[in-house]
Amino acid sequence: MVVLVVTWMARAGQEAEVATVFSKLTEESRKEPGCVMYQVHRHKTEPRRFFIYEQYKDDAALEAHRTAPHFLQYAQGTSQGRGARGRESLRASGMKGSGPFAST
Repeated sequence: MVVLVVTWMARAGQEAEVATVFSKLTEESRKEPGCVMYQVHRHKTEPRRFFIYEQYKDDAALEAHRTAPHFLQYAQGTSQGRGARGRESLRASGMKGSGPFAST
């Protein structure tokens, strides 16, 4: 299993637009056969900050996600002047606990 943990800071004034893009991306990504989980959270007190947790069956499933038309459309949309991200790729499963993020 491949796990991606992504943090995204939307530019000021772009929060609603970024949330809409992530909503569309979530809906389409969850339809991918190799996608085990795709969950976007928005920080409770910092509405510009998003946390994306992704799980894929294997590297091939992740590559299929990265080349899917919806990913290319929406990922390019969020990266064009709407914010910045950090990404970490892990080989793990599960994530427990509570924190400052709420599901979107």
